[in-house]
Amino acid sequence: MKTWSEVAEIQPLAGKIITNSIQKGRVSHAYLLQGARGTGKEDIALLIAKVLFCEQRSGVDPCLQCNACRRIASGNHPDVHWIEPEGQSIKIEQIRNLQKEFNYSGLESNQKVYIIKGADTLTPNAANRILKFLEEPSRQTTAIMMTENSQSIIATIRSRCQIIDLQPLNPAHFQRHLMDEGMGRDSAVLMSALTNNVEEALALNDDEWFADARKLVVQLTEMFVSQPDDVYLFIHNHWVQHFKERSGQEQGLDLLLLAFKDILYYHIGNEKALVFFTQHDALLEKAAMAFSQEQLINVLNAVLQAKRKLKQNIHPTLVMEQLTLQIQG
Repeated sequence: MKTWSEVAEIQPLAGKIITNSIQKGRVSHAYLLQGARGTGKEDIALLIAKVLFCEQRSGVDPCLQCNACRRIASGNHPDVHWIEPEGQSIKIEQIRNLQKEFNYSGLESNQKVYIIKGADTLTPNAANRILKFLEEPSRQTTAIMMTENSQSIIATIRSRCQIIDLQPLNPAHFQRHLMDEGMGRDSAVLMSALTNNVEEALALNDDEWFADARKLVVQLTEMFVSQPDDVYLFIHNHWVQHFKERSGQEQGLDLLLLAFKDILYYHIGNEKALVFFTQHDALLEKAAMAFSQEQLINVLNAVLQAKRKLKQNIHPTLVMEQLTLQIQG
């Protein structure tokens, strides 16, 4: 999304709020962009920065061609500072370094922008340092914070920001976009359940590792139905060997969750909601006969619990062993 009209197609309310502020010359000194991954937070942050620095702005849109616009797009503008988590969090040293930068006048103007990605990961000390920035705002300093979980940000920071809520992308719109990019319908439906990010969806669709992950979920589901005594061995010999990284482990559970949701949808006659399986997949009928609706609801809860355990750093092999036992009942 490079213009506000493109933002309006995906995030109409957010686009209207920000462009109204630009038109009135009342850009906020601090924004908190909150929404799920892929809802456009970074694109909107970059657009705000370009608007503030653009040398040839036309109305509310930056020109995208001037030196300032190009440097912001490439991440090389000296007065636009990005802060991202180092490891699991944004640490106080990062904020101290930012403060040092702000003690100097702008290199090319008096305007400065700082963009904080993953603002919910600020450590308490780092959050308090940022709070001082927000409590004494400079007219030519703009803070843009991005988060998927605003409730993890301290209330005193939230109260000093203009909060912009970004809505989940419309699945049908997203699927059409993916199909316009050449993706098959069935894959587009699955991708729209996994991500809101077009680039990520296209990359996953071409990823051999992800294709194998889908096959493993199908094989595991088949084993729960037809060879339950061999599931434990399958987990150790195949599942754990494939899903080695934390992000992959979470993705495997996401796919398993979608597969069992589909079985439940098939059970209750809601085939239109299918995402992982296609309507005429023989495994769906077999699985629906093997699991009652009550069992399927318990399985879905167990998978969600397994996802939480992964986030709590419980060993992934142990998580899958426990999940296997829960699914087998």
